[in-house]
Amino acid sequence: MSLESDINSLVSSVDLELYDTLIVSENDETIYRVSVISKEVIDGKRSGVSLDNCVALTHLISPLLDVTPPVSGDYRLEVGSPGIERKLTTINHFKKSVGDKVALNSVSKEKIKGVLAKVEGSKIFVQTENETVEIEFNDITKAKTYFEW
Repeated sequence: MSLESDINSLVSSVDLELYDTLIVSENDETIYRVSVISKEVIDGKRSGVSLDNCVALTHLISPLLDVTPPVSGDYRLEVGSPGIERKLTTINHFKKSVGDKVALNSVSKEKIKGVLAKVEGSKIFVQTENETVEIEFNDITKAKTYFEW
């Protein structure tokens, strides 16, 4: 099994869902970032992830990384939520964000803003103010969820 699938099993064991794993460099420090989301959906919206959940998950993942480090050299493990406003870079990110407000840019320079209605295969459907827009995943150059304050 791969490291990500092992982490996915640990995340599932605490009733959360793995959103993403990333290796980033910030301020000359390497960070292995594990982002998780709640499986619980209330009124069409996912519940939040508590700090206690993140701490518990950190304690579960840390020993695994002692045996199978994600990078060579020093790094810091960071477990948290991807946040209300997050990048959508994989088809799986889109599937996990149905019902959220999204902003997309396409290869044809079109900007689409609305509610992510559904994902079917590689097609993304966004409900704008006037219509449902259908766009191929591979035609999206940039995408993120957003929150109107």
